[in-house]
Amino acid sequence: MTDTHIDTAPTFYPFFRYRDARAAIAWLGRAFGLREHVVYGEGDVVHHAELKLGNGIVMLGSAREDALGTATPAEVGGKVTGGVYVYVAEIDAHHDAAVAAGATIVRPLQDTDYGSREYAAQDLEGNLWSFGTYRPAASDPAKG
Repeated sequence: MTDTHIDTAPTFYPFFRYRDARAAIAWLGRAFGLREHVVYGEGDVVHHAELKLGNGIVMLGSAREDALGTATPAEVGGKVTGGVYVYVAEIDAHHDAAVAAGATIVRPLQDTDYGSREYAAQDLEGNLWSFGTYRPAASDPAKG
């Protein structure tokens, strides 16, 4: 017997660390439409949080002083070496909400040569988020 929930659940869960994780959770909701799924922690510290958009989940927590602390871009001169791409059907409205919430747009809303409409923004601590209408898993390049 197959567990349909497990079969349709995402297999990748990007994560970020924030100096102010509680503020990040609220801002990510306003700017990008992410919804709280679970949040564990005490006071200002978030040990683990999961935010949802569609069937995707991003995890986050408070920045830490150990090897798993993962410096925020603001702590390393604004350098960003990774990010997350999120499929959004209503990309123009999503972009407008991000701008209204004060997101720093680093790649303007545009149509691509591979059929997507997308933009990229940095969150309140400089992490890179890309949003667009391209869905890599929706097609199988090997099957043409």
